[in-house]
Amino acid sequence: MAVSACALSSLTACDDYLDVNTNLDAPDYVDAYLYLASIEEAFADVYYDLRAAGPLTQMMGTSSYTNFANHYYSASSDAAGQMWRMTYWEHGMNLENLINQSIEAENWTLVGIGYVIKAFSWQLCTEWHGDMPMTEAFQTQQLSYSYDYQDAIYPQIREWALTAIKYLEMEDESSYGTTISGNDYIYGADAAKWKKFAYAILVRNLASLTCKDNFVSEYYNDLVAYADKAFQSNDDNATVTVGGGGADAALSAYNNFWGPYRGNLVGSYFPHEYAVQVFTGTVPQYNAAGEKILRNSNEISAETYANYPYELAEKQIICDTLEIAGHLDPRAIIKIGSRYYNDGDAAVLEEDSTTVWDKVRKCVYYGGSSTSVTGPIGTSSNFYGLTYSQYSTSYAGSGRWLYRDEAPYILLTYPEIQFDLAEAHFKAGNKSAALAAWKKAVEADMEFTATYITTGKFSDSGYHQGDWLSKSDFTTIANEYLAGPYVGQMSESDLTLSHIMMQKWVHLYPWGALEAFVDERKYFYDIDFSGEYPSNGNGWDLTVVNMKSDDDASKVYKGFYLYPANVTSRNTSYNDKNNGSPCFRVRPRYNSEYVWNKIYLDELLPISGMADDYHCSIPYFCYPNDATYKKLIGQ
Repeated sequence: MAVSACALSSLTACDDYLDVNTNLDAPDYVDAYLYLASIEEAFADVYYDLRAAGPLTQMMGTSSYTNFANHYYSASSDAAGQMWRMTYWEHGMNLENLINQSIEAENWTLVGIGYVIKAFSWQLCTEWHGDMPMTEAFQTQQLSYSYDYQDAIYPQIREWALTAIKYLEMEDESSYGTTISGNDYIYGADAAKWKKFAYAILVRNLASLTCKDNFVSEYYNDLVAYADKAFQSNDDNATVTVGGGGADAALSAYNNFWGPYRGNLVGSYFPHEYAVQVFTGTVPQYNAAGEKILRNSNEISAETYANYPYELAEKQIICDTLEIAGHLDPRAIIKIGSRYYNDGDAAVLEEDSTTVWDKVRKCVYYGGSSTSVTGPIGTSSNFYGLTYSQYSTSYAGSGRWLYRDEAPYILLTYPEIQFDLAEAHFKAGNKSAALAAWKKAVEADMEFTATYITTGKFSDSGYHQGDWLSKSDFTTIANEYLAGPYVGQMSESDLTLSHIMMQKWVHLYPWGALEAFVDERKYFYDIDFSGEYPSNGNGWDLTVVNMKSDDDASKVYKGFYLYPANVTSRNTSYNDKNNGSPCFRVRPRYNSEYVWNKIYLDELLPISGMADDYHCSIPYFCYPNDATYKKLIGQ
């Protein structure tokens, strides 16, 4: 007769064995490594919130998140609250358990990975939302949580990153087998790369402080030292592997959020006019009244006039022509996606029909406005390189570049670190080092861009699937560009902050819109004001934001104008509740803070979290003087 295990043990032991979990809804204990895969997969939420960051930075236009494009939105929505949800819930106690259980088990590598993820997700979240509950965040007996200001959050993130490095450097005698590598979709359990990621987070954290009065004295040396230990090539980039599979995937979410199968970039999001101008060297010239200056149509061909009707600003930062080798930036073809004179004309693209130069000169780029696919010249293509009337999943296939079903989610890269290093050196007056880092960064972005090119094919209907420019053709043009006047021939005396920040903007397009949003804000959107920071009556009023002109040497983003600016296609105004100000932060998630935590939101300074214009509250990293910031928040 068989004897049960319970019969061979004491009654207490049997009770303990049977009562594995006291929580009726979920297990009380999960092995630490089992948290890892779902925690990493949650970084897809960054791409969800890029629906707001893209329009805010004028990387994307949108017919969906138009409130963000217009810099005003109310508190009654969870829109753009995905990173808040990720940080506090999807990571939340899952990440805390991973770290704490791994410390108890002396699994030092897993502890280190946990702290890297924690530092990174909090850096993302505070850059997006500003002040957050941190000290009390995971006190499980509380129902409401006081906020920590960003000047406390920033050093804590650095502490978490340094703690990660400490654990990743400890001798780990654990036998993991495939428990980490099988669940790590970022580095496959490569501790050395996780350590570089931690240093890269430290660089990003300090790079957002470059406009501080004390940056050079307090942060510059650390940033340089951290950059030296961070990513050393694109092989170190932090990316999350995505399975893809289109309709064959077990779940739709196994496909990239930007891939054609999920359809999130079709119609609702499109390249912005400003992005097209920057990438193609067609930033227009404005007269004293803020009007674009039309070319003389009798002096150029009808075809040229139709696509380039305005006089161009004398000094373009990224490139200036499609006609001269070394001047064309091929990233426009890949990152934005081009249309052709005869949309979808396969003959333009056949390998044996034309040279690569003939091909690229037939490209046409149109950008939409902030809220309409139709811009000042024409209708934008979608991100798959098709017109909207052409689009369908069968035409787009599995997509192209980062807009593919199986494309990885990009988190942080080697080129970004080099751009941050260039900016830091420039601020410290070390232009020689700035130039060297900047050239490395642009070259690395060309390599980064080429990595994700997937040579396409024509469908039966004659439309193209995938990237029509091959890696080899892209590299040919990229090498000419890198050797040309816009990079290789750039001298220390010619290098400006605009060259650094606008090339960084091009690199971040559009996967890094959140980081571009940080940079645009810390340079106060190139608003023309006096003193330490802009305000109503000093930079804007209820109807107009005063922007620096493009010939102002201090203007960083040439051609960039907020929509209430006094220039053509921008002379609108914000919602009255903005009090004239652009958006400087995104509200925390409605179903968290505005349902459960109003009492502490209301206490925030200098603008209450319950105020209509809380999203206009300038964050800590923007204020040049820390004493001014502390005074404004009552410290």
